[in-house]
Formats: sequence, structure tokens, C-alpha cells
Amino acid sequence: MRRCLGFIIALSTLLAACGGDGDSDAGGLRLVSAADGASIQAEPPADLVILDVRTPEEFAEGHLEGATMLDFYEADFAAQLAELDPDKPYLLYCRSGNRSGQTLEMMRDLGFTDVADVDGGILAWAGGGHPIVTP
Repeated sequence: MRRCLGFIIALSTLLAACGGDGDSDAGGLRLVSAADGASIQAEPPADLVILDVRTPEEFAEGHLEGATMLDFYEADFAAQLAELDPDKPYLLYCRSGNRSGQTLEMMRDLGFTDVADVDGGILAWAGGGHPIVTP
């Protein structure tokens, strides 16, 4: 009984330490809905970088306001990504979430600390009625 009580106390302490302050919008590397991404864009943190990892042709068809494009398929994509400031906040997207999901993992490996990846990419963004810059 005493051993079980000690285990429960230790587990409770560990869970409390991992719980943080409950604010999931305060940074970290995470997947967000298109609606949450639109909220980030509408009230951006200082120095927000909106990162589109689609091709130039896809970007030209329509993109998020203020987006910077890095073509995922370029041979030096990883090197270009490594040149970005890992301490700035990022809103990341692609077409459907595949390339941005892979990019999120690369950014994790590079030490980025605040990246919100739009679940479903620009397809989900447009499907949710959020604005897109078109030619």
C-alpha cells in the first residue's frame, strides 16, 4: 500500500510538471487547424514568418497574405531552411499537409521553437473560407 501511494504521488508530480500552463497557443512545434492558423495570422506574434513550402507554380495560383515561399522540392531546401531564424514564430503550410509535416520535423531537428503547421494545408485553409491572395 505504501509503495502504491508513493507511486501515485510521483506520477501526480510528473504529470503536473508536464502539464505546463495549459496554453497550447504559446509556442512549440504543433499541428493547428486552419481556423487556428487564421487566428494566428489575424493577430500575429511579433516577427511571424508565414512559410509556404509549395512550388513556385502552386504559390502563384494563390497563397496566404505575406507568405514567404521555400520550394520543398529544391535540392538545397534543407540548407535554405537551416538559414532561417529558429527563434522566430512560424506559420507553416503546403498544399495538403504532407510537405509541411515533413518540414516541421526538419525544423524540429534544426532547433526551431515556435512552428504552427496548418493541418490540411492551403486546401483546408481555403475550404474553411479563409482569405488567399490570388493573381
